[in-house]
Amino acid sequence: MWLLVAFCVLAALCAASVALGVRVVSPGEVAAALAGHTDTIGEAAVIARLPRTALAVLVGAALALAGASMQAVTRNPLADPGILGVSGGAAFAVVVCIALLGVSSPGVLMGAAVIGSAVAAVFVYAVGSLGSGGATPLKLTLAGAATSAAFASLVQAVLLPRADAMESFRFWQIGGVGGATWDRIGLVLPALALGAAICLLSARGMNALALGDDLAAGLGAHVTRTRLVTAAGAVILCGAATAVAGPIGFVGLIVPHLCRLLVGTDHRWLLPFSAVAGAGLLVASDVIGRLVARPSELDVGIVTALVGAPFFIWIVRRQKVREL
Repeated sequence: MWLLVAFCVLAALCAASVALGVRVVSPGEVAAALAGHTDTIGEAAVIARLPRTALAVLVGAALALAGASMQAVTRNPLADPGILGVSGGAAFAVVVCIALLGVSSPGVLMGAAVIGSAVAAVFVYAVGSLGSGGATPLKLTLAGAATSAAFASLVQAVLLPRADAMESFRFWQIGGVGGATWDRIGLVLPALALGAAICLLSARGMNALALGDDLAAGLGAHVTRTRLVTAAGAVILCGAATAVAGPIGFVGLIVPHLCRLLVGTDHRWLLPFSAVAGAGLLVASDVIGRLVARPSELDVGIVTALVGAPFFIWIVRRQKVREL
């Protein structure tokens, strides 16, 4: 029932995303644009909002799926692609390829973002595993925060001497879906579909991991393989989403926690529900960003940060960074 409600809310938000924006359009212009007409500026504006809405749906679903999967793999309630430095690694890899190597191929940039995400994830987990107690939630969060800050500084160090690259990356670094095109969506869609399939097919293994490694192994689950496969799916989702929309934070943190309150902890339901809810959150954030700053607009990365930062503090106080 909740999944059906989530789909209905997502459909309503997509309709609002097409109809609402910086330019006011009438319902007649919306209907005419959807019928294929582009005679007026309003109709052209509606047509331009379609790929933007589709990209917001895909990126929101990908980040929410990645966040839920990371929380399952690390058993860390604070796990999120942004907080654990995975998005920062993807952003740094993209910046290095464009600013230093002169790479402009979207496919190569997406591959670089996935590799950067993987390197950042391995590094954070390795640092968080040092010392007694292994990879505790607190150590992973601290290692991720430090890694995110380091990548942000490295990105600035690469961009500051290059004014032309700095201008083009200034808005990408915030995170947004304003430059969406159908070509970009077609390029990133296979990677997002692959990452989503890996995570969804690993749902039973995530349920076993929630019981603890020893009990999961006793029940016949391949703990190491499940962790590696699930982490790979999350890294692919995060890297591809970051390459196409920039580093957008807090979606992977907020959505899985809210979804657990509605559908419980069974990942066979939690993962698809998180994907739909994450898509809705990013579409809603994009619509809010367009409306509150007329005639300009706020990128979705700013809106999700304003919503996610207080939620992050609430999770820390409520969970006291215990394991899931």
